[in-house]
Amino acid sequence: MYCNSSAVWLPRSRRAPHIGREHLAELLHSSAASEPYLAPGLLLVSELVTNALLHGTPPGHRIHLSLDLDPARLRIEVHDARQDRRPVLRALTLDGEAGRGLHLVKPLSKNTGCEPRNPVGKIVWCEVTA
Repeated sequence: MYCNSSAVWLPRSRRAPHIGREHLAELLHSSAASEPYLAPGLLLVSELVTNALLHGTPPGHRIHLSLDLDPARLRIEVHDARQDRRPVLRALTLDGEAGRGLHLVKPLSKNTGCEPRNPVGKIVWCEVTA
């Protein structure tokens, strides 16, 4: 049984989702039997990091991405600095330009959650199973 973990601090910039996707791709590339996690993992990292960038990371803070991979699942954690702004699943509208991200995260994930991060912030996480 293998288990690979990796973590990286991402800048508070538009490049953060791209860097996060690259980090996930590197982890998966170095692991056996990681193929089922690639497509959903890239989308999930992109969505969760983008949400942290837009809604959870004030100026002067960074985003922390933590990845944990074993044969049964991929766990993605995104840490940001805003404990008071939890993810909210919004009603979909045809003319809305935002608010669809969590609607993508839910069906691709076996489990999702949000918990406080001490001493500050929150951790938004999801798990993908093979």
